[in-house]
Amino acid sequence: MTESKDERHKKAMQKQKTKVDANIAAAAEERGVSILLTGNGKGKSSSAFGMVMRALGYDHKVGIVQFIKGVQLSGEELFAKKCPAITLYQMGTGFTWNTQDRSGDIAAAERTWEQAEAMLKDDSYNLVVLDELTYMIGYKYLDEQKILTAIANRPREQSVVVTGRGGGSALQELMDTVAEVKDVKHAFRAGVKARQGVDY
Repeated sequence: MTESKDERHKKAMQKQKTKVDANIAAAAEERGVSILLTGNGKGKSSSAFGMVMRALGYDHKVGIVQFIKGVQLSGEELFAKKCPAITLYQMGTGFTWNTQDRSGDIAAAERTWEQAEAMLKDDSYNLVVLDELTYMIGYKYLDEQKILTAIANRPREQSVVVTGRGGGSALQELMDTVAEVKDVKHAFRAGVKARQGVDY
C-alpha cells in the first residue's frame, strides 16, 4: 500500500524532530554568546536591533555603542532614547568618508571605545551591541587586540553583538556565531532613496 502525502510528511517531520531534539539536548552550556554580523548586504544593524527588542522583552539591560553613526538622526536612536533599559552612546562623527579627518576620527573612536569597554566589564548589562565596530578595526582606528581581549573577558552571562563589514579573521575566530549578510539586490542602486523607518 502506497503511503499518502500526509503520512510521508508526518514521518519526515518526526525524523526532523528527533534531530532537533538531539541538538538541543547536546547544547548544555549556559552562558552569554558573542555574535558577529558581517557581509556587504543590508540588515546587519537591523538584525542586532532585533536582538535588542528580544532582550527588552525579557526586561534585560542593554548597552548600545554606535561607531560611525550619530550625525544623521535614526529610528533606532529615537527608540533607544524612549527606553530606560537601554544605554546608548554614539561616536557622533558620521561616516569617515564625510569627515575626511583621520586623526579626529581616531580620537573620537578612542573616546567611544572607552564607553564600549566599560559596558563589556559591567555584568549588569545582559546584551551589548557594538554597531559598526568592524570599521574601527579595518581602518586601524582602534587596537584590534584590545577589542578582542575585552570581548573575550566580558562577564560570563553577557552577550555581545558586533556589526559591520569585514572585521578580520581574528574577530571571526573569537566569536561564537558569525553570520554573513549577502547583497543580492538593493533599492538604492536602482535610484530609490533611503526610507525613514526602514533604512534609518
